[in-house]
Amino acid sequence: MERGKMAEAESLETAAEHERILREIESTDTACIGPTLRSVYDGEEHGRFMEKLETRIRNHDREIEKMCNFHYQGFVDSITELLKVRGEAQKLKNQVTDTNRKLQHEGKELVIAMEELKQCRLQQRNISATVDKLMLCLPVLEMYSKLRDQMKTKRHYPALKTLEHLEHTYLPQVSHYRFCKVMVDNIPKLREEIKDVSMSDLKDFLESIRKHSDKIGETAMKQAQQQRNLDNVILQQPRIGSKRKSKKEAYTIFDTEIESTSPKSEQDSGILDVEDEEDDEEVPGAQDLVDFSPVYRCLHIYTVLGARETFENYYRKQRRKQARLVLQPPSNMHETLDGYRKYFNQIVGFFVVEDHILHTTQGLVNRAYIDELWEMALSKTIAALRTHSSYCSDPNLVLDLKNLIVLFADTLQVYGFPVNQLFDMLLEIRDQYSETLLKKWAGIFRNILDSDNYSPIPVTSEEMYKKVVGQFPFQDTELEKQPFPKKFPFSEFVPKVYNQIKEFIYACLKFSEDLHLSSTEIDDMIRKSTNLLLTRTLSNSLQNVIKRKNIGLTEDARHAAEEEIYTNLNQKIDQFLQLADYDWMTGDLGNKASDYLVDLIAFLRSTFAVFTHLPGKVAQTACMSACKHLATSLMQLLLEAEVRQLTLGALQQFNLDVRECEQFARSGPVPGFQEDTLQLAFIDLRQLLDLFIQWDWSTYLADYGQPNCKYLRVNPVTALTLLEKISREMKDTSRKNNMFAQFRKNERDKQKLIDTVAKQLRGLISSHHS
Repeated sequence: MERGKMAEAESLETAAEHERILREIESTDTACIGPTLRSVYDGEEHGRFMEKLETRIRNHDREIEKMCNFHYQGFVDSITELLKVRGEAQKLKNQVTDTNRKLQHEGKELVIAMEELKQCRLQQRNISATVDKLMLCLPVLEMYSKLRDQMKTKRHYPALKTLEHLEHTYLPQVSHYRFCKVMVDNIPKLREEIKDVSMSDLKDFLESIRKHSDKIGETAMKQAQQQRNLDNVILQQPRIGSKRKSKKEAYTIFDTEIESTSPKSEQDSGILDVEDEEDDEEVPGAQDLVDFSPVYRCLHIYTVLGARETFENYYRKQRRKQARLVLQPPSNMHETLDGYRKYFNQIVGFFVVEDHILHTTQGLVNRAYIDELWEMALSKTIAALRTHSSYCSDPNLVLDLKNLIVLFADTLQVYGFPVNQLFDMLLEIRDQYSETLLKKWAGIFRNILDSDNYSPIPVTSEEMYKKVVGQFPFQDTELEKQPFPKKFPFSEFVPKVYNQIKEFIYACLKFSEDLHLSSTEIDDMIRKSTNLLLTRTLSNSLQNVIKRKNIGLTEDARHAAEEEIYTNLNQKIDQFLQLADYDWMTGDLGNKASDYLVDLIAFLRSTFAVFTHLPGKVAQTACMSACKHLATSLMQLLLEAEVRQLTLGALQQFNLDVRECEQFARSGPVPGFQEDTLQLAFIDLRQLLDLFIQWDWSTYLADYGQPNCKYLRVNPVTALTLLEKISREMKDTSRKNNMFAQFRKNERDKQKLIDTVAKQLRGLISSHHS
């Protein structure tokens, strides 16, 4: 029973499964039916499933048949209607075909026109695209054309700017075109071309300024001369007229002076007597004579190209070479003033150009470079002038050369170049000028003396008398009282020589003009040159006349001439001593003799050197007289009442001066003296100074009065006078430093010693008088 129930249950379950599979087959896509069928065959009831499947198929067929039977009449009607429609459709097809044929025939021209329109539209788009591309390319081509035009017209810096715009702005927009690639490849070549052409322009510029240096320098020196003339006019302006002018009037005069020459204040009338130049001609500047634009362009171009340093080095190297050429003087420069003038013009022109470049460019040249060139130029110029001026024997040419050098220095000083060394060198040329003057005046004196009859000048009237006195300022009261006719106590050569001496002084003064010397320096220069004229040139001329056998001078005249030599020599010594300026209160210890004494000794040496033509006794007497007079004068300086106090430091300086005198005496300035004879002139000073400097009072006081004592020449009155001067100075110093008196025991002891020595000296003086 149970087995039957189980079988029945399994049968029901199988049937349900088969029903599910059938539904799944009906509802599932045929592509996915495989797994369903596989599940049927995997079971054991596929036979029964087949039966069920057959049953289900029959059921569906019956339903289809019922549906077909129900819709059959409608289907037949539809077929009938469809057959009718086919006929109508055929007619419609024929009409459409005919209409299409007609339409094709009628629209053929339209199609052709539409095709043409299509082509036109395509061309229009192509033209528009071409125009757009050309609008991009045209600026590039225009810039390239502009670049070529700029290079053709040698406008290299604008060309470089155009090239920069072309490369960085325009070409990137059309870089895919072949012609742009050609341009891009050509850009480095164009840069090099611009660089090379600008360098060529620079070389032309350097050659131009080398050729124009002479003219530029001449122009600059003209301007300096005109400025000096203008300054002189301004300085002299207040002296013009008797009435004092107001500031407004002065400015009006100044403006009138300027307007009468040129608009610029530094331009005035001529320079160095340049011919064919009118006083009111406007003088151009350096920038008017040379076109500086090539160097500016080249500098800008090299700066833009990143090669500024290369350009600066090249420029400076070339200018250094040109400087060396300019500074090389011609071998015959010393023959004429024009040779010197051209040499100076070239140097000035060179440095005017460099100064212009310094102030108009930023860093092409700097002050250190200019200073280096100027130092080289200064040394070479001074060396050349020393060499060539030494060949000159004409004083007029030397004077003209001096004026030219002053103008040369003043011109360069205007541009900021230091010229002190040039003025120092002029002082050397001054000595040479003096020598040439002395040679010239030696001939003048010789001619005067040769043509003189050595007879007193007779005068027969007051007019003749005044004429002679006007030529030579001779004063003699006795002669003035004598009636006419009368005679002067000298011959014609005296006033002639006197006038020539004045001419000599005027010639010396001409050289001192514009040297920026003080009146004292000028006086010293004139005094030195005149001394040489008198003691050497005129003295030699007179000696030659005296030695001539055909010229007879009386023994009284010879003695008078000798006395005149001694007197004049002592007067010259007095003139030098007037320059003595001792600081008697100094505490510093000097290490050299005073300047005035060094100059005095130099004068004595040069004077006695020309005394070799005089008789030996005259020269020796003159030398001994001079030394004695010098020693006496120095002693008076030391003991003069106006000097109330003096220090031991001042005494040390005085001692150095006396040693200089003793050295001169030992050197034997005049031959014929026995050993140390000339030094005896200074023995009084020497013993006095040794006594005080060595402070050897014990020896002096102990040996005083003995014939062989160490300080035999020291008078106790002299010693006491000098000691009192030192004592006053020490007491005065002690009073000023009274608060520190307890720390100055040595000074108090020394003061006590001085007081003791002074007391003993007074005792010696009293005993001597008694």
